[in-house]
Amino acid sequence: MGVLPVPAEVRAILLDIEGTTTPIAFVQETLFPYIKDNVKEYLRAHWEEEECQRDVGLLRKQAQEDSSLDGAVPIPLESGSGEEELERVIQAVVDNVHWQMSLDRKTTALKQLQGHMWRAAYATGHVKGEIFEDVVPAIRKWREAGMKVYIYSSGSIEAQKLLFGYSTEGDILELFDGHFDTKIGPKVESESYRRIAASIGCATNNILFLTDVPQEANAAEEADTHVAVVIRPGNAGLTDDEKSYYSLISSFTELFLPSST
Repeated sequence: MGVLPVPAEVRAILLDIEGTTTPIAFVQETLFPYIKDNVKEYLRAHWEEEECQRDVGLLRKQAQEDSSLDGAVPIPLESGSGEEELERVIQAVVDNVHWQMSLDRKTTALKQLQGHMWRAAYATGHVKGEIFEDVVPAIRKWREAGMKVYIYSSGSIEAQKLLFGYSTEGDILELFDGHFDTKIGPKVESESYRRIAASIGCATNNILFLTDVPQEANAAEEADTHVAVVIRPGNAGLTDDEKSYYSLISSFTELFLPSST
């Protein structure tokens, strides 16, 4: 793959997380299993808290919207009739969360509960965000060269900040100029990249987007955003056509910034 020159008009680098800054295995083998294994215990411990009740309320509303889907799990209202009733409701929430996760759904309700659970896990040291070792030194160099650096991930902004705030490299949130999640739009739609450009006050061709997902790269390209596809251990393989079409890097150190010379 070698060195990839960054086009002279690029002023900002937009980073995906999973498979780009962070091993897919961390998300799939640490973060998501933590939710599955601990959701019941978390709900029991925090049930009376306002935040937890808001989370359950959102999940219940989502369950109502999902009622026509195959395998959907309804969440009943509490009737206030004792411990057994409470356990029944909590179990329904657990089953609903497991069902949504089994389908890899990205509903706001699910993401919100996950974010709050991960916040507790990071804060207590049960989880640390994994970062590829080339990421931090490369971002520091980009920033020294005058680049702005942003994150765009399907994980919530809160979850992003937890990952980078409690990472294996320490608190590295200062390296980022801003964060975007799917509230600005899906990563596979070109309009999302136009909105991001407008939000940070530049043209789409002033941005270089790094991602491991060709569909995301394609959407960004349609918006006239520069793109490089990141090859990391554990990432999904690319087709021969994708390999020949996209600019590829296997490390952030392979990016060459003309302005840094």
